[in-house]
Amino acid sequence: MKKNLRFYIALWGAKAGTILLKLLKRNATFFPGKFALKVCPDFLGRIDKPKTIIAVTGTNGKTTVCNMIEDILKDNNYIFIDNKYGSNIDAGVTTTLINGANLKGKSKKDLAILEVDERSSPKIYPYLTPTYLVCTNLFRDSLMRNAHTEFISNILTANIPKETTLILNGDDLITSNIAPENKRMYFGIDRLETDGDKCENIARDIIVCPKCNSKLEYEYVRYNHIGKAHCPKCDFKSPNIDYLVTNLDLENKKMTLKNGDLEEEYDLISDNIINIYNMLTVITVLKQIGLSKEQINNSMKKLKIVDTRYSEEMVNVIKLVTHLAKGMNPIACSRVFDYVRKYKGNKSVILILDDLHEAEKGSENTAWQYDTDYEFLNDESIKQIIIAGARYLDGLVRLEIAGVSKDKISFGRNELSAIDNLRLEGIETVFILHDLYAMELKDAIKSKIEIMIKSRKDDK
Repeated sequence: MKKNLRFYIALWGAKAGTILLKLLKRNATFFPGKFALKVCPDFLGRIDKPKTIIAVTGTNGKTTVCNMIEDILKDNNYIFIDNKYGSNIDAGVTTTLINGANLKGKSKKDLAILEVDERSSPKIYPYLTPTYLVCTNLFRDSLMRNAHTEFISNILTANIPKETTLILNGDDLITSNIAPENKRMYFGIDRLETDGDKCENIARDIIVCPKCNSKLEYEYVRYNHIGKAHCPKCDFKSPNIDYLVTNLDLENKKMTLKNGDLEEEYDLISDNIINIYNMLTVITVLKQIGLSKEQINNSMKKLKIVDTRYSEEMVNVIKLVTHLAKGMNPIACSRVFDYVRKYKGNKSVILILDDLHEAEKGSENTAWQYDTDYEFLNDESIKQIIIAGARYLDGLVRLEIAGVSKDKISFGRNELSAIDNLRLEGIETVFILHDLYAMELKDAIKSKIEIMIKSRKDDK
């Protein structure tokens, strides 16, 4: 698309607005793009783009993957634009391109790393063609926002440009089949000792073959619909993996990655299977743009999962762990619950899972609670569960349905007050499981627990 007068008015107005917002010490990551799209609805199609665009989408992990890609590229002296501190919908992506362009709308950088919300595909991909589009996974998410995985996968398939090369999770039967006409490559993890023959999760979003409706046969299940499967009556099956983890050594924090005849060993920065998938995704992407194993691994060893996602510290003799567990996202919560139950030692768990943007409005369908594996919290090693927040009664009912003993459960509407009931005797780890929008609350709870631990005479 050619640049017209409306485009330049939108561009210059957005840049002026950015300067003004920064002078006022306001966030300038969304409004400039929103203004530009209001003035020039096809602005995204008219502004020049970087030569190489890496877009990252998917239900879970896209922010972590983007952050890791950006940190490794920066450590290797790459220059790029990104929406790390902005919105992942059309206005946020537009703001990023405005910030990366001069007054003529020409891109000042050759590389862009963009996190893109799946639902925003119809507003972004008609105007922007990623060189590579990464899809981390596709799971059921908030019913109010995302409906069902089939709905989301159809949106992606209908809107992804045919010229884009896809980098897909090959262990995810839904993700691996989006946009079937596009060039693609897959990453995945070979069968692990912990994989089973049957799914122990409540939710599995693909059970029958999408081609012939026959029941799929799983060779192994990792969790939910992640694993390896085939249809017994047609050719539908899990794809051959291009970047395959053939050995996962959690004790020594190493993984072996095979690509063709080449095998390389990488250091792990986390023992959580979710973060191992994130690392694998990042390695696959960076290999495509030319980074060597040494560049990737040396930079990755310097990284840690950001504190907003995971943190741990010893307070006297008790470990205090904070872990993001997105409310209204049953798979994300289930993965965290599974991680907690398998964590060594006796634990107390604090659940702050309300999406604070919606909790007070009461508009969200609470069915997500019943897609979430609260049964994982019914474990002998978990000695107490505290649940609090606007919808604590919904969580309380779900815990009781999961068979958790009432003697283990404490609850209350006010999150900070509920912490007064925390029992620390015999506890080795306290987990604070919090929503994305509860960062300040999480920090306040953490500070209060630190004081409680330090005030215990037997820990001094």
